[in-house]
Amino acid sequence: MKFSDIADEQWDELKPYLDTCLLPVTGMTGIEQPHEARVALEQLRDVMDLIEIPFKGRIVTYPAMHYISEDTDQNIVSRVCRSLKETGFRFVIVISAKNQEGLTCPEADLIICPEQDGAAPTAASVSKAVVAMWNPGES
Repeated sequence: MKFSDIADEQWDELKPYLDTCLLPVTGMTGIEQPHEARVALEQLRDVMDLIEIPFKGRIVTYPAMHYISEDTDQNIVSRVCRSLKETGFRFVIVISAKNQEGLTCPEADLIICPEQDGAAPTAASVSKAVVAMWNPGES
C-alpha cells in the first residue's frame, strides 16, 4: 500500500496491520542522463514489485529517496529509517534497484539490492528474506 492511499482517518485502524515500511532508495547522483534516470526508476519499480505485490496489506511504501551523495547516503538513510520506526513501524526495509555497494544501514531491518554482478534479486529470495525478517526463529 502506498503512503498516499491511506487517509488520515484510516491510519489508526490500519496501523496494527501495516507494521512494515518499504523505503525505496533510487541512489541517483544527479549526473544521470534522462534515459539513465528512467532506467533507474523502472528498475526500482521492478524490485519494489517483488515486495509490494505479494505482501500487500502489511507493507506501506514511502516516497523514494532519489538523490543521494556517496559521502552522506549512510547517514541520511539511517536517519530516515530511525524516524520511521519512531513513528510506529516495527520493520523498515530499504530497497534499491542499483547495487548500493557499501550501503549499510543498521537502522534497517532488511536491505534488498541487486547482486554484485548487477543481477536483480529473485522473487523467491526476496520473499524468503522478508518472511525471515518477520519470523526470525523459523528460518
